[in-house]
Amino acid sequence: MGSKAAIGIYGLGTMGSALALNMAEKGIAVAVSNREVEWIAPFIEAAGPLAARLHPHDTLGEFVAGLERPRIVLFMIPSGAPMEAMLGEIVPLLSPGDIVIDGGNADFHDTRRRAACLSERGLHLVGLGVSGGAAGARHGPSMMVGGSPEAWARIAPILTAIAARHDGAPCVAHVGPDGAGHFVKTVHNGIEYADMQLIAELYGLMRAGCALAPAQIAEVFARWNAGTLRSFLLEVTAEVLAAQDPRTGQPMVDVIADAAEQKGTGRWTVIEALRLGQSASIIEAAVGARAWSAEKETRQAAEALLGGAPGAIAADAGTLAEAFAAARMLAYAQGFRILAAASEEYGWALDLAQIARIWRAGCIIRADMLDEIAGAFAAGAPRGELILVPAIARALAARLPALRQVVAEAVQAGHAAPALCAALAWLDTMRHGHGTAALIQAQRDRFGHHGFARRGQAGQHHGPWWD
Repeated sequence: MGSKAAIGIYGLGTMGSALALNMAEKGIAVAVSNREVEWIAPFIEAAGPLAARLHPHDTLGEFVAGLERPRIVLFMIPSGAPMEAMLGEIVPLLSPGDIVIDGGNADFHDTRRRAACLSERGLHLVGLGVSGGAAGARHGPSMMVGGSPEAWARIAPILTAIAARHDGAPCVAHVGPDGAGHFVKTVHNGIEYADMQLIAELYGLMRAGCALAPAQIAEVFARWNAGTLRSFLLEVTAEVLAAQDPRTGQPMVDVIADAAEQKGTGRWTVIEALRLGQSASIIEAAVGARAWSAEKETRQAAEALLGGAPGAIAADAGTLAEAFAAARMLAYAQGFRILAAASEEYGWALDLAQIARIWRAGCIIRADMLDEIAGAFAAGAPRGELILVPAIARALAARLPALRQVVAEAVQAGHAAPALCAALAWLDTMRHGHGTAALIQAQRDRFGHHGFARRGQAGQHHGPWWD
């Protein structure tokens, strides 16, 4: 091919191939390559008419040579060691001003380090968070970009062309420098963990506590999704609960092993929250629940010894919906607290309203609730806290009785509901202007002479036990 491509995509797995087709469909010439070269020809053949805009290359050198200058290379490969190795191979082939985009779920600390290293050679590293799964990548993902303003100016036309749209606005934004994009994507995934766990707990309460069949629960979730709780995760949950296994005729959910896998981004969210001195208790509960789900043998042994059959609950679908609305908002609130803390720690100046807006379409956690959240941040949430926005605070207060009822009934009947319980515990903690930490400070001073602050007085003080 005589002409050169506007961008190169290296990595033709599910996400890379979908993004390449998305770009080609938007009229963008794309160079493509893959470490397993035998993947390339079948991909081009399957592209049909779009193949005319796809430029295949078997070697990395040919791939780089086939790009317009300054070159833009998007890696859609596993994060960690594979990305590190590919940077070692491609950097010597690049020139100052070229842009390398890491589109994987990378640890933002790695992205910050790599951006600094490449900057010394005049190269730009962009950390690109891509959400929406394969369907999103093919037809319009939500994208969170971290990198230099110069790199963003160059790649913005391409990413804007392929992004999801919400009311005509593209769901892509330059959120900040170096690792900001990957950090925002990490927190997005943490919120995703929490939302999925909350939905799973509500399913469990309806299944074991209300004696509803999966198909009936699917109808409940579908009704919720037709109202103010509308979201992508509710939509797909209703779909999967309505599905039957073609082999056995049983509900599909009943033939799936009850051990949830995870790729680590939820765990990263919790780790970073703790490093920043923040609470991510709902996300932490979701991460813990996935880890416990993998301990099948232990859980079966414990059931035999401790008894595991939960009892009935009285909460109806309306009460469960109100509890879910409150818990979901609290999960988002915790996620945005983490973003705000990281923004201050790393000097990113994250625009929280903008982040909420680009999550409204294309991504896994897209939900109508994000319109309310975006509006709250745009209007200026007091102290950057969603729970202090008057309209949101009123909604939480109105739904608190439902959340309290559902958690109380779940606990009393023996249902596992760690995320719902965590949501209520956090809300109750934040509702109290005076808590119990004074006793903890007294204990710390008594056994470690750590000192404490007295109310209304400056400096460090000690208790009479040290007189």
